Amino acid sequence: MNYRELGPKEYLAEYQGNADAVLLDVRSPMEYAEGHIEGATLIDINDASFPEKVAHLDKGKTYYINCRSGARSGRACQYMASQGFANTINLRGGIMGWQDAELPVKEGMEA
Repeated sequence: MNYRELGPKEYLAEYQGNADAVLLDVRSPMEYAEGHIEGATLIDINDASFPEKVAHLDKGKTYYINCRSGARSGRACQYMASQGFANTINLRGGIMGWQDAELPVKEGMEA
């Protein structure tokens, strides 16, 4: 595995303490609108434009990636690592684990 996985509380604490952190949600727009981590940027891993969007990201930043259960975000972490991203972190259990840990989600699309 060429990325790290963190449980919800560790993920949140590390993300909040990292000035170079970028929060990515790789679910569908509909899933994102139903509830996402505040501040997360949506880049749907199943969209054909995913590789192009990833290519425009800064490889020097740390990416905290989440999806519904942790599977798609794990694939995104692997893909990004294969493209030269050194710091990708998967949310173990995805947004479902996040909600199980009673952490907040925001509904709707970001402005």
